[in-house]
Amino acid sequence: MFQSLVPGHPSHLSGLPPEIALQLPQGQQLGAADAPVRLSFSRWSSIARLKAGQIGALAEDYVEGKLQLEGAMRDVMRATLKLLPGNPVESDTGWWTALRHRAKSLTAHTLARDATQIQFHYDVSDAFYALWLDPRRVYSCAYYRETGMTLAQAQEAKLDHICRKLMLQPGEHFLDIGAGWGGLLLWAAEHYGVDATGITLSKNQHAHVQQLIDAKGLGQRVRIELCDYRDLPEKKPFDKISSVGMFEHVGQVNMDAYFGKVMRLLAPGGLALNHGITAGGVDNRQLGAGMGDFIGKYIFPGGELLHISAVLGHMAHSGLEMVDTENLRPHYGRTLWDWSDALEARLDEARAVLAADGGLERAEKILRAYRLYLAGSAMSFEQGWIALHQVLAARPALDRQGETIKGAQSAYPFNREFMYR
Repeated sequence: MFQSLVPGHPSHLSGLPPEIALQLPQGQQLGAADAPVRLSFSRWSSIARLKAGQIGALAEDYVEGKLQLEGAMRDVMRATLKLLPGNPVESDTGWWTALRHRAKSLTAHTLARDATQIQFHYDVSDAFYALWLDPRRVYSCAYYRETGMTLAQAQEAKLDHICRKLMLQPGEHFLDIGAGWGGLLLWAAEHYGVDATGITLSKNQHAHVQQLIDAKGLGQRVRIELCDYRDLPEKKPFDKISSVGMFEHVGQVNMDAYFGKVMRLLAPGGLALNHGITAGGVDNRQLGAGMGDFIGKYIFPGGELLHISAVLGHMAHSGLEMVDTENLRPHYGRTLWDWSDALEARLDEARAVLAADGGLERAEKILRAYRLYLAGSAMSFEQGWIALHQVLAARPALDRQGETIKGAQSAYPFNREFMYR
């Protein structure tokens, strides 16, 4: 089998980038001894996946311990680019693939399955996430407003950027859908004086945020609920709504219902901001070369991406009016590299934290998956294969007869100066 994979020359694997060295199952060495990236194989099947450019399957072999990977993650990702057989955005767009994704979406996003999928990711270990996130544990794209910002500074800049876009005012009723570890919820309450409600499906996050609310003495006007967005009552609308890093879990088939729910929860004239990952291609639902399947299996089960054009279409169907859209794709690439570098610097601590929760074998598997996930996602944003959009929308106001008011229909002003002052 080795000869069939290495035609013509026993020391050369056809198409092998010079940055990569290989150790084959029988001990043969290929590539330069000082190559920055080294792959050590225990099975020929993994080599076949390498030759075929099946990056996702190769990543799965690494997570499962079937091959060993040595090298800095930035070097690994530079080498990975040269292994891809084509553009991963364009390789997952066939009609059969689209039909398969729709069928999968129909069954993947029930109330029970969404709760399970969220807990699969976010309840891995709070202590693990604390090792490589900023002190507020903001687990979404930061906003590097100024050159030289640290991750913590850029995350605070992002929180404030969202609050400014929403034009939060003291006393307003504010809802944060998918509140995470409470970064935006508490920032809005402490810096803008709003009455804030957050919801999450993560039991760990819910407990963490409740402790922060109690410690800060904010219980009179800040609350966190363990609740699905579909179960929120609609009797008392909110003045402003945010959804950050959550709608990727909604599913294509539920997108109209999701934005319809946001519309009904929002007071007439109110503003809603949706911050989430979008597909880089118009037609693909995930990355090809097996990368999307890898993310779905080990990191975000049930996650689905839509192109921004499709997102705006679903938003318009709900009756919301898009008033501002901003692409923060380069910011997310930098955010993910900051996360990746932080994790790489504390691998031993991360391994110990994860092992304390579920044993060393589980810890090693999770750690390998997250190393690839963070660095691979950083590369994907840098290449434009995926993007991150903040979309600000308004619910048009009505007059006393229930008719839409023409002209200025919301609190949104006639220019963007308020966002950047």
